[in-house]
Amino acid sequence: MPIAIGRRELLAALGSAAAWPLAARGQQSAMPVVGFLNGASAESWAPFVSTFRQGLGEAGFAEGKNVAIEYRWADEQYDQLPALAADLVRRQPSVIVANHVSAAAAKAATATIPIVFTTAVDPVQLGLVASLARPSGNLTGITTLNVELVPKRLQLLHELSPTANPIALLVNPANADAETVASDTRAAARALGVELHIMQASTDRDLETAFATMARQRVGGLVIAPDPFFVSRIKPLAGLALHHALPAAFEFRQFAAAGGLMSYGGSLVDTYRLAGIYVGRILRGEKPADLPVQQSTKVELFLNLKTARALGITVPLPLSGRADEIFE
Repeated sequence: MPIAIGRRELLAALGSAAAWPLAARGQQSAMPVVGFLNGASAESWAPFVSTFRQGLGEAGFAEGKNVAIEYRWADEQYDQLPALAADLVRRQPSVIVANHVSAAAAKAATATIPIVFTTAVDPVQLGLVASLARPSGNLTGITTLNVELVPKRLQLLHELSPTANPIALLVNPANADAETVASDTRAAARALGVELHIMQASTDRDLETAFATMARQRVGGLVIAPDPFFVSRIKPLAGLALHHALPAAFEFRQFAAAGGLMSYGGSLVDTYRLAGIYVGRILRGEKPADLPVQQSTKVELFLNLKTARALGITVPLPLSGRADEIFE
C-alpha cells in the first residue's frame, strides 16, 4: 500500500539529499593533508612509503580514511625540488615530509608549515635545525647512522674482497665530518693491514678526476663516505665504479640496486616508520619544535651478486646470509 508523503516532507527529504554531497565534500576537505616531497622516484621509494604509512597507522592515521597524502617526486631531477616544494606549500598541507635531498627546498618554501625530514647527515650541519634536542622553528625529523658506519663499511668490503689493496676512501672536503671519517677509517685500515688512499671530490669534475686517479694507482676497492653531494650522485657513482671494475661500498640501498657491489648503512625502512609516527603526532597537535630529532639505530646490508660475479668476487655465505636484500 503506497505511503502518502506530504509536500512539506517531500521538500525536506529532497533538501537533505541535496545537502548530503555538500556535507560529504566538506568532510573530505577537512581531512588533513600530508605533503610527501622526495628527490627520488615513486618506484624506488615504494618500500619506504609503505613503512611511512605503517608509522602513520601506529599514530592512528590511515591514508584515504582520515588523512590524505599528496606526493611530489623529483625523479632524481633535483633542480625541480624548489618548484615541487612551492607547489606543495600552495596546497597548504598540515605537514610536509622531506627526504635528505629535498629538506632544504621544503625549508626554503615555508617557515610555518611543519616539516618532518629524514637524513643520513647531521641536520644541524645542514642548517635544518638549531640543535637535535631542541630543533626550534617548524622542522624536526629522523636521522640514520652514517659517519659511525664508514669503518665497518671498509671491514665488510675487505671481507667481500680480501685481496683488494689499496682501498680508497672518497670524501667531500667541504663536509665538516670528512677529517673524522678519514681518521677513523685509517685506523680501521691499519687494523686490517690495508693501505688506504684518501680521494676528495665536491664536484662532478672532481669525481671523474678521483676515479682516473684511482685507476692510475691501481686501487682495488672503494668506500664512499656519507655526504649530500654523493647521495645526489648515487647512480653516477655506481656507474663509475662499474666502469672502472671497482668493488665499491656506499650507504644506501639504491647504490647496490644501481649496480654498486654493496650498500651498508642506516635503515631507511625504520627511518620512514619513525617519520610516519612523528607526522601523526604533529597531526594530533604537537609542534615540531617540541619533538627532538630522533636517530634510527637499525642498519641494513644490501649486496649485488650480478656485480660480484662481473668482478670475479665470490660472496661468502655468512655475508650473503646477513644481507637484508640481494640483487641478482
